[in-house]
Amino acid sequence: MMRALYSGVAGLKTHQVKMDVIGNNIANVNTTAYKSQSITFSELMYQTTQAASGPNETTGRAGINAKQIGLGSTSGAISTAITTAGASQTTGNPFDIRITGDSFFIVNDGLNNFFTRDGSFYVDAAGNLAMTSNGYNVMGWGVDPETQTIKQDIVQPLRIMSADNLTYPPEATTKAYVSGILDKNDTNAASADGKVVSVSIYDGLGYSYTAKFAIKNLEEEGQYTVELTDILDGTTNESLKDRYNVGSIKDIATFGEEKVLEETTLASLLDEVTFDDVTDTYYKKSGFSETFSDYDSNKVSGITYTVADPVALAQQNNGKLEADDTVTMKGTGTLTKDDLEESFDLIYVTDPTDNSTYYYYKDADGKEYKLTSDTDADWQTVLNKTGFQSFDVTLDADGNVTFEITQDFTVAGNTTYDGTNFTREITIEEAYGVDTTKPNTTYEFMVSPDGQAQVTSTTILSGNTLIYDTATGEFKSINGMDTSVLDFAANTVDVLGNPVDLTHFSDVSIDWTASSMFNNNKTSTIGMVSGDKTGLGSGRKLGELSGVSIQNNGMIYASYDNGQTRLLGQIAVASFSNASGLQKEGDNLYSATLNSGEFDGIGVDVSAGGGYMSTGVLEMSNVDLSAEFTEMITTQRGFQANSRIITVSDTLLEELVNLKR
Repeated sequence: MMRALYSGVAGLKTHQVKMDVIGNNIANVNTTAYKSQSITFSELMYQTTQAASGPNETTGRAGINAKQIGLGSTSGAISTAITTAGASQTTGNPFDIRITGDSFFIVNDGLNNFFTRDGSFYVDAAGNLAMTSNGYNVMGWGVDPETQTIKQDIVQPLRIMSADNLTYPPEATTKAYVSGILDKNDTNAASADGKVVSVSIYDGLGYSYTAKFAIKNLEEEGQYTVELTDILDGTTNESLKDRYNVGSIKDIATFGEEKVLEETTLASLLDEVTFDDVTDTYYKKSGFSETFSDYDSNKVSGITYTVADPVALAQQNNGKLEADDTVTMKGTGTLTKDDLEESFDLIYVTDPTDNSTYYYYKDADGKEYKLTSDTDADWQTVLNKTGFQSFDVTLDADGNVTFEITQDFTVAGNTTYDGTNFTREITIEEAYGVDTTKPNTTYEFMVSPDGQAQVTSTTILSGNTLIYDTATGEFKSINGMDTSVLDFAANTVDVLGNPVDLTHFSDVSIDWTASSMFNNNKTSTIGMVSGDKTGLGSGRKLGELSGVSIQNNGMIYASYDNGQTRLLGQIAVASFSNASGLQKEGDNLYSATLNSGEFDGIGVDVSAGGGYMSTGVLEMSNVDLSAEFTEMITTQRGFQANSRIITVSDTLLEELVNLKR
């Protein structure tokens, strides 16, 4: 009876332990990454009242089993379902991480490494990735400074937001490329300023600039010069020529080489031009007649001028006129019916009563005009936009208007008037009809006594010669190559002789192979882009940290507002041959034991075992409430049954004591 009593007590204790395990599981049903536990019972010792005997061949008697009485039960083992994953809980926090697989995060309290499935992390004030619950540092691998790859060595705290990681260094632009169409009929390329293209570049300090170039036509079709015209500050648009107080932008950077082109031609004096070889002076004789068309956006054709008072003009200073003197001229011109209707919005009207004709006009203020040969003042008002002051109008039957006007003209240069013709002193370029507007070109004249001139033009081309294939329109070369170089000086001096340091600039290689010369309706689309065709060498400003992301293999990348990314490190994990052998340390932590296997201090890549990490989610507890409540019921019944053993045994002992009475 005493044995039964103690067996019941042992059963109560064992079931109480099981109830403790169940209670702990239920208490941690919402604990992040908690792993449920279970308990198994084992028999306690036995009392042998008779040992077993074997069969007797002599007597033929069979063997007898041993007679043993058990003394109750005890806790056999408490195991943890450590390899059973819990459900996922979405948090949206990028530093909340769930591991898929059998691996564990490695964390450190400053002295010892621990292991956990709780991926609830944050970044502390020092920039360390740490556990939210206890501040333990998350361990991983750093980046090799030379190769910029993960260096798998002894794990260390992941300081992902150190001062060095908050910014990304700037980089000078080293490459650019040109693409698009340069239409040979584009008037911009034929102008003095040329077709302007520009590209944004950075220096080594991260400051931005705009380099401007001009593409200009050469005489030969398909050939152009490309010149550097200026480099501007990207923020203030100030020219570096002014900023550094140098004589020319070429003191800052050069683009190609200067080339000198010479051309010699023979020229004769134009008609009505005379040459005084004693004074080396050229004169042009003219009747001083001029024709205006498209004057003030209105078509006024064939106005011929004569001197209003030729006698008085010839007698004035013996007919000598100086620059800016005024000559009063009389002019006669004609406006056709089409001119008047289209350009002046007049309506030609025939009066049915007497078949007379006139023009009708209504101005912006609503005033109406009836214009005939007798309404000179009204004609002057209507036609005043032509700029003429004095009108004497005649209207013919066909609707054409003939008018006489008086107009003052300013004399250009020294001029004489002989009563019939004007003789004006002109330049040598005007005398031979040489166009001197060609940019970067000077002219030299060698004149013979008969007036023939040998004209030598000298053109200085500063830049690169760009050539396209005139048969295909494809790019051919620039200075015989595919690329040109914007070459920055390492140093220079300003106009006062002071040194200027330009070492923060880098030379820029410009690729022209993607440009072409096709017909594009006189419109060019050619342009420059920093960087090569893959974006390398474009340069960048200083980048500020704009975000941190964690990949599914645990690699941590920083993103910067200059478009760059940087590898900051990798979260390492630990794997054990017997993860169930880990020892719980509280705070969702485990430590290694002899039965789990030792941690080597390095860890493994989570993807090496087929696992991965998910950000913005956490692993929930793997406790199954339905199973726990079922176990609770069976445990309660077992506890009740064992308590009945104690009660019955007590009743039997009471009866035994009562035998004495």
